Amino acid sequence: MLVSHANPRLWIEKKQTRHDLGREAFVAEIWKWKEKYAHGIYEQFRRLGTSFDWDRVAFTMDPKLSKAVRETFVRLHDEGVIYRANRLVNWCVRLNTALSNLEVDNLELTGRTLLSVPGYNDEKFEFGVIVQFAYQVEDSDEKIVVATTRVETMLGDSAIAVHSQDERYKNLHNKYVIQPFSGRRIPIIIDDVLVDPTFGTGAVKITPAHDFNDYEVGKRHNLEFINILNDDGTFNENAVQFKGYRRFHARKAVIEALKEKGLYRYKGQHYDGTDLQRLTGRRSVEKVLLMSLCKRFKSGDIIEPLMKPQWWINCKDMANAAMEAVTEGKLKIQPKTSEQEWFRWLENIQDWCVSRQLWWGHRVPAYFVRLEGVETQDSSDNQYWVSGQDESIAFERAKAKFPGQKFTLEQDPDVLDTWFSSGLWPFSILGGPKK
Repeated sequence: MLVSHANPRLWIEKKQTRHDLGREAFVAEIWKWKEKYAHGIYEQFRRLGTSFDWDRVAFTMDPKLSKAVRETFVRLHDEGVIYRANRLVNWCVRLNTALSNLEVDNLELTGRTLLSVPGYNDEKFEFGVIVQFAYQVEDSDEKIVVATTRVETMLGDSAIAVHSQDERYKNLHNKYVIQPFSGRRIPIIIDDVLVDPTFGTGAVKITPAHDFNDYEVGKRHNLEFINILNDDGTFNENAVQFKGYRRFHARKAVIEALKEKGLYRYKGQHYDGTDLQRLTGRRSVEKVLLMSLCKRFKSGDIIEPLMKPQWWINCKDMANAAMEAVTEGKLKIQPKTSEQEWFRWLENIQDWCVSRQLWWGHRVPAYFVRLEGVETQDSSDNQYWVSGQDESIAFERAKAKFPGQKFTLEQDPDVLDTWFSSGLWPFSILGGPKK
């Protein structure tokens, strides 16, 4: 919780942000806060009459515990349990970091809702509405109408999906529509898993780089992943004429631009999942529209799905082992009725994004090997990364991995999710990991 105190205090007292200070000075400020208040916190516990063993006090950033965190990361990375990948994450614009699903709250919207968004002063923006607009079919007078609750993402659309048996579109299979602002050719694809031809127009816009469901469609069809957002929530060059717009200002601007081109069709609120499905044509939707909000440090920002190279933990093997332990009777859950919840969580386990774009915390002990003479190296590619307790160990590992090649090392600036170190607490305070 130290960062949640340090950021506002810096602004109140010095009118500075962490970026004004720089990483080293900012971390030093947090250490000052810790040293100032830790003693008072301990004294409060004593006055409450707690019976702690005060000779065994430990802090998550103590050298011994930090070593345990680094050692665990290195071992899991060596085993392939921790890996690097460019995937969709929950991105908080306000905090400028990726978040796990457990750090995100879902707000249910059943109709048009006006919400304030951090960083926009007193402005309120419209959510819970469905916008329909048309795409022009290439070399044709035909148009395809699609629907979305996030119309600004059409700037990153990579495909229009239709059902194979939908008679309305059989003549358009393997053809293209034209992105009205960039002129990009967007393929019309067949996806019977996603599209329900009995709902909506039977055509679904696909934005793999900004929607978790569309991400899976993108992988299934090998689509282009077009990122339209900068980390600060402004639109990048892929948004063409909307470059530089803030995301929710862009929403309004895109609607007006579609109207000017005669492509805007409809805007209305939805009331339940049937309505949402009826208008969007998607086979599987929630009963209500879920708005994802950042709950870390009470930021309250609206989460953006964003493609980012991050560190992930493969949780599937661990989940299978945990389920097997219960199935075989090695682990008993009381009351037995809770077993169902155990399996519900573990059967649907997702890999855990453990890297955070923050400055306070256990820095990721991984180093990018920048090879001399190699112009293009993908930072999401595992082969260019080595891990180690410190840079000297990482250097030796890089030498062994790239024999005879000249290189420099760059440590990942990210820190680990606080739950990575918290999960190790029972082991690290007792000197682990030892095996």
